[in-house]
Amino acid sequence: MKAETEVKTAGMRALMAALGAVEAEHFVMLMQRERFDYTAWRKEGLPETTVPELHEAAALAWRAKGSLG
Repeated sequence: MKAETEVKTAGMRALMAALGAVEAEHFVMLMQRERFDYTAWRKEGLPETTVPELHEAAALAWRAKGSLG
């Protein structure tokens, strides 16, 4: 098992790679603002998919939203 600092660093790098620095920070702020059970959210709130699949779906939705505006 990795040390907490290593997990935090890897997590932030993954967020920044997937979202960019600004949106990664926004995500962290949203998670800190709300009290929620991440494990329940992951099981119930997200589809059974991989992170790359989820990222691609989000990117497609973002592009579609951009083309509407």
